[in-house]
Amino acid sequence: MTLVWKPGYSFDSDASTYIDAVETADGQALETGVRVAINDFVLGCKQDEIWDAIKASCILAGARTLDGALVPLVGTAPTNNNFASGDYDRETGIACGSTKYLDSNRADNEDGIDNHHLSVYCGTAYPTATQGLAGAFTTTTVSATRLYRSSSSLYSQSRRNGGAFVVASVSGQPLGLYGISRSSSLGHTTRVYGADYISNFASASNTTLNIYISGINNNGTAAPHNGSDKIAFYSIGESLDLAALDTRVSNLITAIGAAIP
Repeated sequence: MTLVWKPGYSFDSDASTYIDAVETADGQALETGVRVAINDFVLGCKQDEIWDAIKASCILAGARTLDGALVPLVGTAPTNNNFASGDYDRETGIACGSTKYLDSNRADNEDGIDNHHLSVYCGTAYPTATQGLAGAFTTTTVSATRLYRSSSSLYSQSRRNGGAFVVASVSGQPLGLYGISRSSSLGHTTRVYGADYISNFASASNTTLNIYISGINNNGTAAPHNGSDKIAFYSIGESLDLAALDTRVSNLITAIGAAIP
């Protein structure tokens, strides 16, 4: 179905399908501005040629209910572990906590060793404690794909056999997109604070474990992201342009916030 409510504006079929599913889960319609924000995001990702690389994703904002927020934009729906309706904010996402995480139901090895990305968008300021935002690993040094913070630095691993890449020293507690993308065996890109950081850590292997969001899958045991921030979006899939994704997701979350009364 294509939704049209003003001259010259029609809805992309993928956006329309997603909006219909969210509204069914919510039991009521979304605001026009929220619908437009979602549609513009999908169209923008297609224009930037990053849409097809997204294989599993949720917009964890905009929907009227937690059930609606957990409707997948792309791929399989995540399994909710301990998030309750009170943990959800329509503008900033789902609140992290010591027992709360999402199982994306997408295994790390569903994307090629040298062809993958993982991103989360923090809708509120990142906390100061040691935390894991997303990922999975079989041991601390082998088959690791994860984003996490230790002390004052952000770390990333991308199919890494060995220590993590120290991305940057944290100045303040910024919100925004945190992502990794690997398109080569020679290294990977990490995006945070609106900038790209390049590692020269070679790939080794990936794991059959599912990627967790707002936590890390530690060899089958959840290590939840015990922070005070909120996550408003995630995506998993093939390698892509993180700067383009950053712009599209940031515009999406801003537009959703502006559209909600």
